[in-house]
Amino acid sequence: MDKAALRLTFFGFLFTCVNLAAKKKQDIDIYSFHINSTITSRYATTVITSRVANLLTQSQEVHFEVKIPKNAFISRFRMTIDGNTYDGVVKEKEEAQREYSEAVSRGESAGLVSAVGRTFEDFKTSVTVAALSKVTFELTYEELLKRRLGKYELLINAQPMQPVADFKIDVHIHENPGISFLEVKGGLNTKDLANAVTTFRADKDAWVKFYPTRDQQTKCDDCSKNGLNGNLIIMYDVERLKQSGDLKASEGYFVHYFAPTDIQRIPKNVVFIIDKSGSMSGKKIEQTRLAMLRILSDLAEDDHFGLITFNGYIQTWKPELLKATEGDVEEAKTFVKRITSEGSTDINAAVLKAVDMINKHHQEGSASILILLTDGNPTTGETDLVKIQKNVKKAIDGKFPLYCLGFGFDVSFEFLEKLSLENNGVARRIYEESDADQQLQGFYEEVATPLLTDVHLNYQGVANLTQTIFSQYYNGSEIVVAGQITDNSLESFTTEVIALSKSNKVVYHNNVPTDELNSDRPENENLIKRLWAFLTVKQLLEKEVTLQGLEKDNAKKEALDLSLKYKFVTPLTSMVVTKPQDEEMQVAHKPKEGEERQTRRASRRKSRPKYGSSLSYRPFGPSGGPSDDSSVRLLKENRNPIRKEKVLKFISSSSLTVFKDNVRARLPRTTQKPVTTSPPLKSIRILKSSGNAKPLCYDVPLAQKVRLLQNDVSEFSMNGQLDSENGFSQIAFHYKTDHHLLLSTSEISYFDGQDTVKFSWDQGLTHHETEHVSLILRSNEMDVTMGNIRVVILLHKKDEVFLWPAVWQQPKDAGFTGILGEADISYEEIPGSQTPTLKLKDKEVKTSWVMVRDYRFSFAPVIGCWLVPFQVIAQQELSDFTVTQL
Repeated sequence: MDKAALRLTFFGFLFTCVNLAAKKKQDIDIYSFHINSTITSRYATTVITSRVANLLTQSQEVHFEVKIPKNAFISRFRMTIDGNTYDGVVKEKEEAQREYSEAVSRGESAGLVSAVGRTFEDFKTSVTVAALSKVTFELTYEELLKRRLGKYELLINAQPMQPVADFKIDVHIHENPGISFLEVKGGLNTKDLANAVTTFRADKDAWVKFYPTRDQQTKCDDCSKNGLNGNLIIMYDVERLKQSGDLKASEGYFVHYFAPTDIQRIPKNVVFIIDKSGSMSGKKIEQTRLAMLRILSDLAEDDHFGLITFNGYIQTWKPELLKATEGDVEEAKTFVKRITSEGSTDINAAVLKAVDMINKHHQEGSASILILLTDGNPTTGETDLVKIQKNVKKAIDGKFPLYCLGFGFDVSFEFLEKLSLENNGVARRIYEESDADQQLQGFYEEVATPLLTDVHLNYQGVANLTQTIFSQYYNGSEIVVAGQITDNSLESFTTEVIALSKSNKVVYHNNVPTDELNSDRPENENLIKRLWAFLTVKQLLEKEVTLQGLEKDNAKKEALDLSLKYKFVTPLTSMVVTKPQDEEMQVAHKPKEGEERQTRRASRRKSRPKYGSSLSYRPFGPSGGPSDDSSVRLLKENRNPIRKEKVLKFISSSSLTVFKDNVRARLPRTTQKPVTTSPPLKSIRILKSSGNAKPLCYDVPLAQKVRLLQNDVSEFSMNGQLDSENGFSQIAFHYKTDHHLLLSTSEISYFDGQDTVKFSWDQGLTHHETEHVSLILRSNEMDVTMGNIRVVILLHKKDEVFLWPAVWQQPKDAGFTGILGEADISYEEIPGSQTPTLKLKDKEVKTSWVMVRDYRFSFAPVIGCWLVPFQVIAQQELSDFTVTQL
């Protein structure tokens, strides 16, 4: 029997793998794969949904594997099979282990799956899918995004190993202070796939859409005929409106983000402690030398630095710290170039020597840092790990942080972690890969610019606070404190931050009325509480490493209780997945750093019917095309085949937005109060994405048939009928000579040149595919792909029923025309004008700031935009875009 493997992988928060073994003929279809990530106040919740159908008349086993970011906690997993839902249950790890052992002793199949890698951890389960049945996997994980080097990052990696028709990634960011910048990078944002990435910013909100067509999933820097294989990295930062920080509260909990920028950098005293023992030979020592040469070049002139190399002997470049003058830096580089590896490892003596150098060089207005790089455990001198930790802790005495970098997997990371945490630092593993030098340099850059030391954060009327004292605050980072508000009588919430800067003591005060703290969105009411629980558990787990006896037990118990209450899979808990049909019970736990993959299964199995061979599911046939020759394939909840003349309904998501008079416009902070502008009588207002933070909008009269989008090269056009006061009553697509799709609020009809197929808006998930055309009907939306153009039509039903188009994929340099034709339009705000003025397409245009609803999204958020004349945007008259027939 031939074997094949299909792996669907997503990170970002998440890296999802679907890995299955298959016969020559593979008839399991991944007909839908969605990743939806919502980030609010830096707290990200990601949901991965994979829908799979078994198209054969025999059962098949499907394995579902997910890799989540190491910083994240899984909070939910469920499988839905033929309408029955099976939820994973979070339990104490010991209890889950007992259930696993009992299952083994009964002769049942059981699994314990865990692994940890450089960036991700594995979660894996499997289920037998009956003949002609479907399964939906849904996994949710949560994480608090850390600010590093001035930005937050959400990483999404895709590696399906095969194109998937209904494939999409949706990211929504909401930050109350406002979003200062948004950028998307990664291998999935290259070549043709760059057209599949759409970004949209509007003050407090930003959206990133990744809607590649099936053909495009083979075209990126890391892609192949097997589909996507690369990263999508979403980077952003927020406005810093107050130097005292950003406060948010709801349901009796608060979070305080502190990241001031109005202070001078503090000169640093840094000693690099470099392991040059025999185990560092070869690539490790080469990459270490390369990284150190770059780091030395980055030192500021008022920094002082020292170099220590060690094996069984301790060697200092100079006996004392020297100022980073050009001459001394060049001399230090010569020393670094001559570092060779040999001998044993005396960590204890090396670190104590570095502490002595720092202590002798103490000076006011500076920040001291120790950075240790080693690849192994001590082999000479003091080799008792506990004694080394005690010696170092006593020597440093809380005066400055020690950062430990473990190179590779021969070192005891647990030892380094405790060594750093006991001394106000952190430990990080450096992976033996081609970019190890960049990993080293990247870590240094995070601590290269101290801004504050001895930071204390104080609050009134609160309890159950997370960490409030920090030894250092570095440029580009962020201090986060969360807690419970216990005094409900407070009319205002007061914060105080006291710290030492370069020249003096600084104090930041903030006093905010409590009614201004609460979440501005009802759906976010629970979020701050979950954020507090997440951060508390993280810090308790770190604290437990440094504690002993009763204190250690209490910290562990508190972390366990919170993990169970909020259903987090942490190092103290496991998720138990009980599967249908008397199949095996599986236990998934969160592994520790460096833990190797563990997969244990019972050797004896409970007798049960054979379900056929283990089969890997994949979207289409072995050649990458449809798994059969049928021009129509339907996967829907009731499994009734599509019949000709059956009604189909579609909903539109578009770059159009309707103006509402009762929505109050909130002005951009950087502009004067604009002149109020009302839309023309009987018109709709269209929202246009721009390369700027604030979008543009313009009005289009109703009762017209208009060309929405057209490209002659692709032989594609989309027209719309503007009968509704909010949107469109009909939208028509034409592609090549044979393909015609007509959507109304009551039915959908598609003609492929031979046959007419009709659909109903209220039918279940449906996929219809012909050559170069894909139609995916979901709840109140139709996802239309024609060639390399992907448009989602949303059906809005609140107050009035209408359609709305959202163009999520179009070639940016292909010469599109129509009222939605130009993908992005940039402009400049002209300061000093009495009436707000933009420089748009080489013209100065008077404008006003208005609020509209963005109907490209099903929840239709209210968005602010600059209202400009349509003729300026299109550089043509509206009459040039009217059509006589849809």
